[in-house]
Amino acid sequence: MKKLKIIVAYKGTNYHGFARQPNGITIQECLEKAIFDLTGQKIEVLGAGRTDTGVHAKAQCCMAILDTKIPITKFASAMNAKLPKDIVVQSVEEADENFHPRFNAKRKTYRYQILNSKQNNPFIQDIAYFYPYNLDFQKMVLASIYIEGTHDFKCFCSSNTQVKSTTRTVYSLNLKKDEQGLITIDICGNGFLYNMVRIIVGTLIEIGRGVIPPDDMKMIIESQNRNLSGPTAPPQGLMMYNIEY
Repeated sequence: MKKLKIIVAYKGTNYHGFARQPNGITIQECLEKAIFDLTGQKIEVLGAGRTDTGVHAKAQCCMAILDTKIPITKFASAMNAKLPKDIVVQSVEEADENFHPRFNAKRKTYRYQILNSKQNNPFIQDIAYFYPYNLDFQKMVLASIYIEGTHDFKCFCSSNTQVKSTTRTVYSLNLKKDEQGLITIDICGNGFLYNMVRIIVGTLIEIGRGVIPPDDMKMIIESQNRNLSGPTAPPQGLMMYNIEY
């Protein structure tokens, strides 16, 4: 038996998230089917994160334990021949016996994209949230400073989340805006709560709109009150960007 580390990129538009669901096709289901078609083995593919419906990944890390005669160097291309075109295995390598894609992750980086323009762009509309109203980008940058560091992020967590601790460390949060109005938000941390990144983005949008003052971000975090933060931003702008082990 071999433990494989599989790096996968996917466009999540047509899928009900990563994890298998009873009433919708998922990334996990597609990966498991591809492996079954290749090897005849029904195995479970574990991912580093359970991306939601419509959320994308540039580098989702997965693990599969199976017995195969297919050379590891050929396994990625063999899987890609069985997968839909919007799911691509980037690499496959044999992992250490103690490797786990979620528990061994040291840093995760998510990217959220907002197209802040009067006109939508058909080429990126599935991977960016189109927001045609005025946003004060500098206010968003000022507010983002308060998010970095170790905090109790309960205010950025969905109310139905069951976790032992809502304390996480955000190593960096960087915002950029190009001449086309595409705002890119990169956030790197040791882990994230359910919908945490999308709620942070929703709060930054409220600050950019002028609804919330930038300095209130500190108060919102300290309050641990979900009702004071912004709405959950739509899923299509979010991408699992990188995982470090």
